[in-house]
Amino acid sequence: MVHERFEPPSGRWENPEGIGGLDLLYLRVRFDVSFFMLMLRRSVDSEWAPRVTRSLHDLLVDHAHLERKAATTAIQLEKYRELFPKVHTLNRIAMEELQHFELVLGLLEQRSWAFGQPQRSEWITGMMRGVRQGRRESAIDHLVVCALIEGRSCEKFQILAAYLAKNEPELSLFYQSLVESEGNHYATYLIMARDIDLEETDSRLDWFLDRDSELMGHRHDLCILH
Repeated sequence: MVHERFEPPSGRWENPEGIGGLDLLYLRVRFDVSFFMLMLRRSVDSEWAPRVTRSLHDLLVDHAHLERKAATTAIQLEKYRELFPKVHTLNRIAMEELQHFELVLGLLEQRSWAFGQPQRSEWITGMMRGVRQGRRESAIDHLVVCALIEGRSCEKFQILAAYLAKNEPELSLFYQSLVESEGNHYATYLIMARDIDLEETDSRLDWFLDRDSELMGHRHDLCILH
């Protein structure tokens, strides 16, 4: 892995709103993000992409809400004393997530599709139920769950990019342009957790990877990312 200054993806997708890339300073991890690199134990089922793209409107509304929630989550993590030294990094993640929120809203507006209500994700709810009580324990678990949400998004954005390439080339390029950012967030959250306690984080990561695998076996028919 090569760590270097983050630069937003360029030249692959035309920003409909003209929003420039943010100058983020957290570590960039350069790699081809694969299923095995993310350490996931169950892959997305083969019918997932056709199922969730039945309504691109619903999918984009859900995606917009996920970016909004990711931004607020990064800010909420700043309440933990163990993460006080990471406040600037968390702020920068939040700003990037808000940027992505704006970009998805721009795609909705391009297609004259309205922003709507969020839909409940049983996978995210199930993962969050595993977060323990206690400040330090909660901080580690919350970071691990955030990392795995970013990891699953990284995996699914690559699947969507490939599936949409023929009939929705703009959306395909858009999802491909987000892959590296999701991988960065995945790695950054895990590094933060390991900075608190390496052995405890690896133990909890193992536990949450098993939980993720179990929850991924619960199929749903909603047009949502998770």
